Amino acid sequence: MRYRDQRRSESPAPRPHFTPRKSMGQNFLQDEEVARWIADQVQPDGADFVVEIGPGMGALTKHLVGRPKHLVLIEKDSQLAPELQGQFEGRKDVEVIHNDATRINLRSWFKHGPLRIVGNLPYSVGSEILKHWLTPPSPVGCAVFMLQKEVCDRLAATCEDDAYGALSLLVQKDWNVELLRIVPPEVFVPKPRVDSAVIRLTPRDPATLPVFDHVLFDRLVRMGFSQRRKQLKNLLPEAPGGWEALIQALNVSPTVRAEALSLTQWIHIARWYEQRHEADAGQKASEMFDVVNERNEVTGQLTRGEVHKRKLLHRAVHIFVINKRGHIYLQQRSHLKDVSPLKWDSSAAGHLDAGESYASAAIRETHEEIGIEVGTTEVAATIPAGDNTDHEFVELHLARHDGPIRCLPEEIATGDWFKPEDITAWVEARPQDFAKGFVTCWKVVQSFSSTLFSPATSRTS
Repeated sequence: MRYRDQRRSESPAPRPHFTPRKSMGQNFLQDEEVARWIADQVQPDGADFVVEIGPGMGALTKHLVGRPKHLVLIEKDSQLAPELQGQFEGRKDVEVIHNDATRINLRSWFKHGPLRIVGNLPYSVGSEILKHWLTPPSPVGCAVFMLQKEVCDRLAATCEDDAYGALSLLVQKDWNVELLRIVPPEVFVPKPRVDSAVIRLTPRDPATLPVFDHVLFDRLVRMGFSQRRKQLKNLLPEAPGGWEALIQALNVSPTVRAEALSLTQWIHIARWYEQRHEADAGQKASEMFDVVNERNEVTGQLTRGEVHKRKLLHRAVHIFVINKRGHIYLQQRSHLKDVSPLKWDSSAAGHLDAGESYASAAIRETHEEIGIEVGTTEVAATIPAGDNTDHEFVELHLARHDGPIRCLPEEIATGDWFKPEDITAWVEARPQDFAKGFVTCWKVVQSFSSTLFSPATSRTS
């Protein structure tokens, strides 16, 4: 880890009319140089959207205002928020939200593109804020936070460090973590009893790791670190094929403990429990598709690779899965996809296999991609092939489901439920975030039905 340690013995007093609240963990930064440096780390100049969490009395804010195109300040304190609102009244580029940062609905923020967020987080709720804003799927593209140094050490630690533990792994599987600088107590009012530190988090490129079941990974890691002094074999469930086979594959001692294993080794463990023993191969170019003419009539069969290479007309199905609140599940496509990798897409979508019907494909894709069983689906629209569908004749189907979703990691990077109005705003603002077929499906549906996604508690799978 590399960082700067800046010690200062003097700092200006806080505004006399406001007393920091111990119950809210308020320690206000009073050092101009440190505040300016932290603001610079989020690279706000010219950014579309920057969010500051907990601006307090504005130590960081003064070094952010006027630099991004839009600055949002989220302040929970009922005395400080109105002061900020008054201070920036009339400025179109600054918005003050009086709310708890852990209660903000982030699904409506995807339309702003990858967010840059920054904040001197209260010690008492810093971990909750991290969990809320950084749990995938997240609209955050860069986060710079000041927290107590102990937490930052844990977030950035590797298996060679004393601070390494479950938190390190649970965060680093999704984020690159840099510990940038240590900040001493003297630059705060009131002075905390411990050092603080500044970290920067950016999304990890999923291609840097093999695919794995994130839910299973989290569960195994928490089990493995539940009693640090115990050997791992006494904490994890019985391994498929036996413990000896697993440790031989890992090339470690049978008595290994959780903290001795790297992120890559822990992912290997998760894949072992999934019984994934082959390298990630992505989609098979040898799969057979029906090739069709301009009237959607089958004229022959060719492989996936040949169909895509020659941009031949073929068939595909999209499924919108809707819950009882009228929300739609959206998925982010895996980086292994041969078309539109990492783009957002329908709940499930895929090509028809040779000789397969649209209805059968809808049921199959829903099971294969998001792990749910639906007996039937409703046809909502038929869409002709064109460049806007990647040369696919598409049928859009609807399915109702209120239970858990279990994504197949080869197919889906992440996903979540979104309100229709949030999807519409996101598509209009950033169509480049989506697969072309989904954008076409969404616009078609929006054009003829405003009640299609209304809550329907009586219609479930």
